[in-house]
Amino acid sequence: MSTPDQSRPDRAPRPETLLITLTGRERPGVTSAVFATLGRAGVEVVDLEQIVLRRRLILGLLVTAPADVQGLRQDLQATADELAMTLEVEPGSGDTTQPSHGRAHVTVLGTPLTAEAMAAVAGRIADAGANIDRIERMARYPVTALDLHVSGAAPDALRAELAAEAARQGIDVAVQPADLLRRGMRLIVMDVDSTLIQGEVIEMIAAHAGCEAEVAEVTERAMRGELDFEESLRSRVALLEGVPASALHEVYDSIQLAPGARTMVRTLRRLGYRFAIVSGGFSQITDRLAVELGIHFTRANELEIVDGRLTGRIVGRVVDRAGKAEALREFAAEVGVDVASTIAIGDGANDLDMLAAAGLGIAYNAKPAVRDAADTAVNVPYLDTIMYLLGISREEIEAADSAAGVTTPAPPV
Repeated sequence: MSTPDQSRPDRAPRPETLLITLTGRERPGVTSAVFATLGRAGVEVVDLEQIVLRRRLILGLLVTAPADVQGLRQDLQATADELAMTLEVEPGSGDTTQPSHGRAHVTVLGTPLTAEAMAAVAGRIADAGANIDRIERMARYPVTALDLHVSGAAPDALRAELAAEAARQGIDVAVQPADLLRRGMRLIVMDVDSTLIQGEVIEMIAAHAGCEAEVAEVTERAMRGELDFEESLRSRVALLEGVPASALHEVYDSIQLAPGARTMVRTLRRLGYRFAIVSGGFSQITDRLAVELGIHFTRANELEIVDGRLTGRIVGRVVDRAGKAEALREFAAEVGVDVASTIAIGDGANDLDMLAAAGLGIAYNAKPAVRDAADTAVNVPYLDTIMYLLGISREEIEAADSAAGVTTPAPPV
């Protein structure tokens, strides 16, 4: 008796897996009916994905191939016919899951986010030899935010590839490894002036001394990294000599938070996140902000006050660029999280060491040198968009607010 010739080119080997795709109108019972059919065939599920888009359901399954592939095809087709769905069955390629170092989340933010920009992003991902496995919408207002699940390329390589494209397209793109850190409890450390709040507190105080323009010019140069921060801070504070301490209350009352700041802190606190504000500004302001927002830790400079007036001096050590990074490490140790689980947010050269020390450094509406040095940049004026980088959608935020009785703004008509 002859045996089959396994080397004959016209005899293709049986595929190890089958890729099964069903598409059709969303309805209850689709998934259970499909799994019941697969269960009778005795196959194992290797991978699956189910997406509902505008009441259209797409169900994809990678299963081990049974001995009777044709029989399974017929049974699945009968199930699909009963459900009024379209069926595709094709050979799979085994378990295609990539190792963790080859998987990443690519978050794309735009106002608007055009098809042309998305085409450019997808093109750069392909150029890096990676695949887009899934796309989720994180928000449609006030910005459009999409989360791309990407496999096949290291996050660092993707980040370098996409940074230049994001600048060309006028959008924001953040790349993070697909690991547990993204969903774990984390410590968020924020700069204050022009990050958590709009504007610079020292300039607001300077307005009471009649030297706002002079102080603003020095502040701008310091934030660009052109001046030594401590030296420039002491020279600016000296100009505030004689300002009544009561002016600090007026300044605090005039402060405007960055749009979305309250939403971000409120939502992430519910999820167990811890917050710190580390500022080259002044504790007379930051301490009150911390109480108002529920911030866990603060560090800032203290203005000296004698006989109810500012002396033009700072009490103690200046919180400078190195001091901010030091504070981040100390707060992380106090919370009990690794520095890799910290997120730093800032806009100026004074924040560079803090951004570099954090597990994720985010340049928020920052100076060019800061954007270039940070892990990622957010250039839209909404602080809560940072939650999309953490995998939290706008719908989840609104659902949490609704459950807590908090009113969130309605989307534009």
